[in-house]
Amino acid sequence: MSPVAIGFIGIAAFFVLLSLKKPVAFAMALVGFLGFCSLTSFSSGLYMVATEMYSNFTSYSLSVIPMFVWMGYLALHSGIGSDLYTFAYKMIGHWPGGLAVATQLACGLFGAVCGSNTATAATMGAIALPEMRKYKYGDSLSTASIAAGGVLGMLVPPSVIFIVYGTATEQSIGQLFMAGIIPGIMLMLLFIVAILYVTSKNPALGPKGPRASWKERFNALGKGLGETLAIFAFSIGGLTLGWFTPTEAGAVGVGGVLAVSVLRKRMDWNKLVSSLKDTTKTSAMIMLIIAGAMMFGRFMAVSRLPFELASWASSLPLPRSAVMWVIILIYLILGIPIDGLAMILLTIPIFYPVVVDTLGYDPLWFGVIIVMVVALAEATPPVGMNFFVIKGVALDIPLETIFKGIWPFLNCILILIAIIMAFPQVATFLPNLMVR
Repeated sequence: MSPVAIGFIGIAAFFVLLSLKKPVAFAMALVGFLGFCSLTSFSSGLYMVATEMYSNFTSYSLSVIPMFVWMGYLALHSGIGSDLYTFAYKMIGHWPGGLAVATQLACGLFGAVCGSNTATAATMGAIALPEMRKYKYGDSLSTASIAAGGVLGMLVPPSVIFIVYGTATEQSIGQLFMAGIIPGIMLMLLFIVAILYVTSKNPALGPKGPRASWKERFNALGKGLGETLAIFAFSIGGLTLGWFTPTEAGAVGVGGVLAVSVLRKRMDWNKLVSSLKDTTKTSAMIMLIIAGAMMFGRFMAVSRLPFELASWASSLPLPRSAVMWVIILIYLILGIPIDGLAMILLTIPIFYPVVVDTLGYDPLWFGVIIVMVVALAEATPPVGMNFFVIKGVALDIPLETIFKGIWPFLNCILILIAIIMAFPQVATFLPNLMVR
């Protein structure tokens, strides 16, 4: 049997293990190990497992993950997410659909501290949903706007997805963070436009809230929020200017958020322990998935499947943009049954050489495209993760109601993908400026 055929069998075996509810990290590691052994030898497979596990878990670059994850959980447990929403609500809650618009701004701000789509959706769901229901917002708009806003945490730095992509492809995490800023802002603005359009068609979905005075707005800004945003600006700004490594930037952010939480008496021992437990669980999960993906990637390399796909893609009688859209379609299909993080690590060994080496696209640009496609998958019915996060917060709202309101937001994500495809500078402008 040819190595390429064994590679396809390995991919099929991976999906079988997923259908049997096996953990993603275990499925990738097992298929990678057995596939590598079948193409080399058992002793070579054991050596590969040992070296991949050791090199990954002793890698300094991976230490950036627990730092930014901990910063996000500190913000979650200290109530900073509530402060962000209150400020956004005081500013624009009096608009038609203003609470939903405020939710997008709060999701963007919290995503800038947190870096996780599920944590952003869970936090904003617990804070914003009761307020929108209080002011008689339609359940379809209120839940869908939170589910969509959660994906902003993927694009706005410090994004965990960008960290994992940068580690797997050996790209600069700082440059990837910069690449996500303009697309993240654009997506947030597109979501706001979608909300204003929907509420203009049906004002009952988003009645106006009370107008806050400027004194109330400044008071909302003063409740620790100004310090938090200053910490984020210093952390990411220092990374951009070369003052910190990514891990040091994460440590600065953790120290700053922790200090503000303690000084504002928003942090106690139980909250600190809870943040550490959540950080340990999340970081361990991510690192195990990375280790499994690296083993699977080694198997893909020796099977020569990525190289054959690259050769096939380069021989297609299509412009490279059309080939890229085919790859995006494959990602969208894979995103239905597979977790976004696992999908990225599973497909990078296959598609990264095709997109970067064969088609000649910028690796930073490709990172933004991947994050956008994962964001689309996380907010697409019927299995988008953000839906189940919101359902956990709003137990009395049927999933069908959330699905009903999500389509305008999905169209926004597709529009942004098309814009980035047509104008790559949207993603590459800031990283290129950073290099200069």
